[in-house]
Amino acid sequence: MSDQEIYKVIGLMSGTSGDGLDIVFCEFEKKDRWNFTIIDADTVPFPKKLGKKLKKSHLLNGQKLSLLDVEFGSWSGDQVKYFLTKKSHSAQAVASHGHTVFHQPSKKLSLQIGNGWALHQSSGLPVINDFRMLDVQLGGQGAPLVPIGDQYLFGEYDYCINLGGIANISMDFDGKRIAFDICPFNLLLNHFAEICGKTFDKNGKLARKGKILPKVLKALNKLPFYKKEGAKSLGREDLEDYLKILELSGEFKPENILHTLVVHYVEQINAVLQPIPGKKPTILITGGGAYNAFFMEMLQTELTENFEFIAPNNTLINFKEALLFAFLGVLRIRGEVNCLASVTGASRDNCGGTVYGL
Repeated sequence: MSDQEIYKVIGLMSGTSGDGLDIVFCEFEKKDRWNFTIIDADTVPFPKKLGKKLKKSHLLNGQKLSLLDVEFGSWSGDQVKYFLTKKSHSAQAVASHGHTVFHQPSKKLSLQIGNGWALHQSSGLPVINDFRMLDVQLGGQGAPLVPIGDQYLFGEYDYCINLGGIANISMDFDGKRIAFDICPFNLLLNHFAEICGKTFDKNGKLARKGKILPKVLKALNKLPFYKKEGAKSLGREDLEDYLKILELSGEFKPENILHTLVVHYVEQINAVLQPIPGKKPTILITGGGAYNAFFMEMLQTELTENFEFIAPNNTLINFKEALLFAFLGVLRIRGEVNCLASVTGASRDNCGGTVYGL
């Protein structure tokens, strides 16, 4: 266990949206409480061929997936080395989320590729990755993982919502930190934007042009995932249930699907937020979805009367998840809990992450 008080660490996040690799260089200091500073950050788009392989990784055979694991780890390490050299920074370690291929906690499986040894060799730094698997083996969902970071670094907010490939929420409840995935987000929005020839729906312009499909909305809201209570998470595999409804709706116009999805997301987020007696609860919203102007307008129209929205700076919107994985890496180095059973449903709190070269 480390008794060090200051850590300078790189955090890497490759989200389920498949946009690119988020790199954040941050400093953490332990005093009476944890403090952080984001010193530098960047997003590196995936090379075209690598991006295509990552998006199709769940369809690859064993050998090709293993080769991609090494390729992605090596490429990620090269980006870290270039980033640090270009910015004249020196880091102690790299904490990497990896790229999720399979997430099936009911089968005790969660696979994120980005080989740790390859990343270690190409970056020249110690690496911590594979943060989910221990929790999954302990009967947990292995997700969301960032709530312990929300608790230590963003505890002043009542609700922390991240809008990435999946929308998830973190909060305190009866003295414990709880969190869960709310609904899909950019994974589905990007899918239908691509049908319109766009990589994503910038500012929600396509969705704004569409109209609501009441029968489709009703079917989405009835999906079994929303009836689950307690720890729960979504993976790419779960999107089939959504696509069956959306693609077989008989009204397949992407703008209408996008509009209906936005309304669906707003309704599901509204359903999980609870008023707090005697105050107007604060909501911190981060992730790429925070730039979807149409969605944010709809959400604020629905919630502003009872909740206060906190507008973080763009750096925090873009890099909060990478920052929090860097923090998970620091806790792993210190041998301290970095995954909460109250969040994931595991049999106990745990300290996840495999360490390479430390």
